[in-house]
Amino acid sequence: MSEKQEQIVNMFNDIAPSYDRANRVMSLGIDVRWRKEACKKAYEALGKDEISCVLDVACGTGDMLLHWYNEAQKAHKHIAQMRGIDPSLGMLDVARGKLAPFFVSDTLSLDIGEAKALCIESQSVDILSIAYGLRNVVELDKALDEFARVLKSGGVLVILEFMNNKPRGLLDIFMRFYTRKILPVVGGIISHNYGAYKYLPHSIEGFVSSEQLTQKLLERGIKSYFIKGYSANISTLYVGVKA
Repeated sequence: MSEKQEQIVNMFNDIAPSYDRANRVMSLGIDVRWRKEACKKAYEALGKDEISCVLDVACGTGDMLLHWYNEAQKAHKHIAQMRGIDPSLGMLDVARGKLAPFFVSDTLSLDIGEAKALCIESQSVDILSIAYGLRNVVELDKALDEFARVLKSGGVLVILEFMNNKPRGLLDIFMRFYTRKILPVVGGIISHNYGAYKYLPHSIEGFVSSEQLTQKLLERGIKSYFIKGYSANISTLYVGVKA
């Protein structure tokens, strides 16, 4: 693990206990709706009720895994295996406590690991998701290579992320100001770690745009199925299908 990646992981270890609370406050709970829509669109794109494996990369505290489970129940879909991978032991500890009431041990696994080197068999995953973790991956291209490798043909990739999109109007400019100036203060107060949430706007500025990410994935055989921007395009949902 590179020094920069290790610093990011240590930061998440530190804020893990307050991570969920800070997210809900900073997004005013709106991110829950985004996650639910991501699950629904992915199930729609996959087009089958029997799902062998859902993998959530950079799973953090397990929020997305819980949404995969809940939305599958509503849609009468059966998932044989759900897996979460994250490089932060602190985040995984929170995830284990949160998810334990919903899963029996043989249907859920939570493991330490990085997006750029997934210990997953090639072409074995029906749905792969990563929610607000991709911009924290230092070696983005290696991670995208891994996503394409482990997805089955016809498998679905779901990315929720703060993209580095150019502002297109006054609302976009306001949301950028909110993200850069207000969110770090709110997150810092809740977590008592201002530095961690000051990192948020910097990580967005160094990330790719929606268009750039779409092109990178297309080069890897993953074609966009559904793309939507939220909150003046600060947050973007990408759903793609592997050819």
